[in-house]
Amino acid sequence: MAISSKRRALSPQYVSNKQLTIEGFETPFSQKLSTANRWVVLAKQIPWDELSSIYLKNFTPKQTGRPGISPRVAIGAIIIKHMCNLDDRETVAQISENMYMQYFLGYSSFSAVEPFDASLFVEFRKRLGDEVINQMNDKILEISRRSDQKGNDQDPEPVTHKGKLLIDATACPQDIAYPTDLNLLSEGREISERIIDLLYDPSSDPQKPRTYRQIARKEYLKVAQKKVKHKKGLRKAIRRQLGFLKRNLKTINKLLDTYSIFPLKARDQKYVWVINTLYEQQQKMFTSNTHSIENRIVSIHQPHVRPIVRGKTTAKVEFGAKIHVSLIDGYSFLDTISWEAFSEGKHLVDYVNNYKNRFGYYPEQILADKAYCTRANRKWLKGEGIQLIAKALGRPRAEDKNLVRPGERNPIEGKFGQAKTAYGMDRIKARLQITSQAWIASIILVLNLVKLAGQASLCLWLSYTKPIKFWLNNLIKQQNWREYQLSSFTALG
Repeated sequence: MAISSKRRALSPQYVSNKQLTIEGFETPFSQKLSTANRWVVLAKQIPWDELSSIYLKNFTPKQTGRPGISPRVAIGAIIIKHMCNLDDRETVAQISENMYMQYFLGYSSFSAVEPFDASLFVEFRKRLGDEVINQMNDKILEISRRSDQKGNDQDPEPVTHKGKLLIDATACPQDIAYPTDLNLLSEGREISERIIDLLYDPSSDPQKPRTYRQIARKEYLKVAQKKVKHKKGLRKAIRRQLGFLKRNLKTINKLLDTYSIFPLKARDQKYVWVINTLYEQQQKMFTSNTHSIENRIVSIHQPHVRPIVRGKTTAKVEFGAKIHVSLIDGYSFLDTISWEAFSEGKHLVDYVNNYKNRFGYYPEQILADKAYCTRANRKWLKGEGIQLIAKALGRPRAEDKNLVRPGERNPIEGKFGQAKTAYGMDRIKARLQITSQAWIASIILVLNLVKLAGQASLCLWLSYTKPIKFWLNNLIKQQNWREYQLSSFTALG
């Protein structure tokens, strides 16, 4: 059927790629950057000088060789990475392609060359540890309070209690495969076989030690590929993998004894230690028929990762670091980061003392969940004159309903959701312990910088919109919206 002329006119016109040329493509580089762009606005609000000074205090410059990366470029690249939730290579690629991001990093002109190699992100994270980023967060809060108190020349009266403190803990899942005993043993066995291949010297012994790797692999796949794994068959498969791994570890020890100098590299030596610990733990759990043990290894490549029991319906156990965060005036502070599970209620006094060391006085109110509301903590808070906004012990009373309002702890829960959903805290992709901690702390820094930029933009908007403020005040004073609307139309004639 023929297409009508009206329909043919509305259809999009196709242009072949062969007709497009780089020389003929129009670019906006002759124009100026837009002042409304998010990176331009954010670049003006971030205190680069203060953050760079803190960065340089913990950095020893080289006396010779190529000069180091600018602190603004290092800190800004970390901010771009987490704000856009990108990986290291993609972050470098985006910076080399985006002129607004280069303006954010302090470039004077656009450059198509990559600012640095993506592997340098590891060094940036090592320098920007959790302690350094906590110093930056303190500086950000100081700048925020300084701007709030500008124009108030009166000497502040000495106070003992001021402000509101929200505290809570959460887990930061690591980017690892879901660990099972059978998979861990099979992976450890394969690594032990590779180490045996490295240690074996045909010149000293023509007969290579047996590993039975093909049989062990078949035994593993026989159970691992089943959709439904029965307890009896799974236990038998674990016992078989334990036997293969035990034999390989004995072979590794015999081969190591034949060397006068330790032959393995640091990485392979670490694998040997981890596999030996893994075997001991799995053997103990198999013998006692349990599934828990102290300092349990859930990843051979990241042995510092521990299981964190959360008790949630979607994820009862999460594998990663557990952090404790304090929320003060909308700004987040990383109090504790630990790879071992801990009870946050036992450290309530330390968190409150951190608040006092930071500001010089105790908080007036504390909002916390039931994990913090032990009798000992309640007694200590009452003795210090701090009000605990939480459910009282015993039967609920009528006056407690006015004291505890639902949704008051939403801000800190919202911070966790923002960090995990938007900035990548729900999947920490760093492999080393120190870089993973810096990854988590960097996300907390980004949260505070976004908060500071939003607060500064709001203050700037209010300072230049006095007529709008006057109109809003008149609008609030009116008892009825319709009356105010009728009076406005009457004044306009």
